[in-house]
Formats: sequence, C-alpha cells, structure tokens
Amino acid sequence: MNKNQTGQPLCSIVIRAYNEEQHIGKLMTGISQQSIQNNEVILVDSGSTDSTLEIVSGFPVKIVEIDPDEFTFGRSLNKGIKASAGNYIVIISAHCYPVYPDWLERLLEPFEDPQIAVSYGKQRGADTNHYSEHQFFNNYFPDLSQPKQGQPFTHNANAAIRKSLWEQHQYDEQLTGLEDLAWSSWATEQGYSIAYVAEAEIVHIHDETFKEVYNRYRREAIAMKQILPESQFTVRNMISMLIRKILGDMSMARTDRVLQKEVWNIIRFRLVQYLGTWKGYRYSGQIDHQLHVQFYYPPQMLSDKIPESRPVEPINYQTDSDKEQ
Repeated sequence: MNKNQTGQPLCSIVIRAYNEEQHIGKLMTGISQQSIQNNEVILVDSGSTDSTLEIVSGFPVKIVEIDPDEFTFGRSLNKGIKASAGNYIVIISAHCYPVYPDWLERLLEPFEDPQIAVSYGKQRGADTNHYSEHQFFNNYFPDLSQPKQGQPFTHNANAAIRKSLWEQHQYDEQLTGLEDLAWSSWATEQGYSIAYVAEAEIVHIHDETFKEVYNRYRREAIAMKQILPESQFTVRNMISMLIRKILGDMSMARTDRVLQKEVWNIIRFRLVQYLGTWKGYRYSGQIDHQLHVQFYYPPQMLSDKIPESRPVEPINYQTDSDKEQ
C-alpha cells in the first residue's frame, strides 16, 4: 500500500492499556521497527498506576485518558479513534507485539480493495499462555490467509478497520466484550468484506489465573447474548463442547509429547472456559458500570495447512543483557 503523501498519517494505531508495564515497551519497539513509519500511535489509558505511561513517554505517542468510571471496551476504542488522523485504524492489545517488521504493511494491504472493511491478523501465544489457548489460536488464526472470509469473526487484539466506515457506525459502548464481532457483523450487513491476513502475525501474551479465564469467557458470553438475544448455550451444549475440546486438546498434547505435563491444565482451562460461558448466557442482571469494572480491572476453521516460508527476518527483541545470559 502506498504511503500517504499529504502529511496525514496513513494509519493510526490505537492501543487500549491498563497497567501494562510488563509488555508495552516491547509493543512500542515493534511498532518503531515497522516498514511503514507513516503512522501515529494513540494510547488510551484507563487509569494505569504502574509505569505504563512513563515507558510510552519514550516513544512518539499521543495519550488519551479515560476515567475508569467511564470505561467500556467500545468506549475506549471510540475515544482513541476520535483523536486519530489516519485513514485506517489499526487496533492492537497492549500485551501483544508484532513478529515481523512488515506487520503493518501486510495488515493494511487488503484495503486496496474498496470492499474490505476489516483486516485482522494471525495470533500466537507466548510461553505463559495456557496450552488450550494455544489450540484456540491455532484454530481461529490459521497459517492460510483468507482475502474474503465467509463469516464476520474478527479480533481486535490485532486488526485494522476503514475509518470512514467507523464514522458511519462507531463501536457499541454498552457491550461487555465482542465489540469487534458486533462491528464486523454490521459491516458485512452493509455489503463489505473481511480479510484475514496470516502474514500480519503478532504474539498475544496472557498469563491468566483460572479465575481470570472464567471472567473473560463469562463477559464474552454476556456480550453474545446482547448481540444475539435468541442465542442459547445449554447445559447439554456445555457438556458436549467440554468433552470434545478436552479430548481434542489431549490428542494434540499427546502428539506434542506434553500430555502428562498439560493434562490437568487442559481439563481446568476448558472447564472454567465453558462454565464461564454458561454462566454468562444465564446472566440476567443489569449491565452497568460495575459489571464493566469487574471484568476489566481484575483483582490482581481450518485444518492443517503448511505455510510458505517467509523471506522476512523477524524483529529482534533481544537486548544486550539478554545476549549475555
């Protein structure tokens, strides 16, 4: 994609953050190494009390603050996008980082087609992610790109949208999650398409307790009921999916020769995942500020594909001190 020659940034990278001192520096370094430098970075901070803001101050970043009392996932994105100047909005989580220096370039390429509304890229986990979450990434973010996929799934941990469409329809500020799915569903209803770009790869770091996993899937299920009020997730659904996923994960772990190490982790992860989903579908209380705070401020499709080798060297995140160890 050609760079904007008017002085206006080609894209605006919007990052939502809350106490991300462990990871935000790596993300900012990765952005600084991109082949496309005609961009602006906007950090939407919702009350960080650690050194997140101090770390990003060493980079060219526009900081937008949102009061924790106002926070929702959609509202924080809308505030960041309102402060942006680019024609395309790139959204990445603060605990992610790009693998390659052409991450932005690949993520924006699909917009050469005027019918593309959303582009999203591959995600892989880090060493701290649960084994079953690695399987989730493998299933939902395969190694084969899909220039125009047939359903509205996207993921705002690593995505880009056309800002002109956001100006027509902003993110839903009432949802407890899945604001990306709601927006991409709207876009497809308007006749636009979604592109999946396997080459636009990021590492998505999670180091979650099982309680945090439970809360994540519960809030997403509450959001799904908001988006699709007629959808259901019964006890029968829960048991069926629980058994199927546990057996699938165990089969993969056996292939990876880590079954003995991961067996109880797999069972516990899938159990809290589907219990959280079931509880979220059964939630009938008020969706208000307190519910959003509970979720965001915690107490502390394709089968096997062989990707082509890439001629691009990954970004080197190793520091001098790392090399000496």
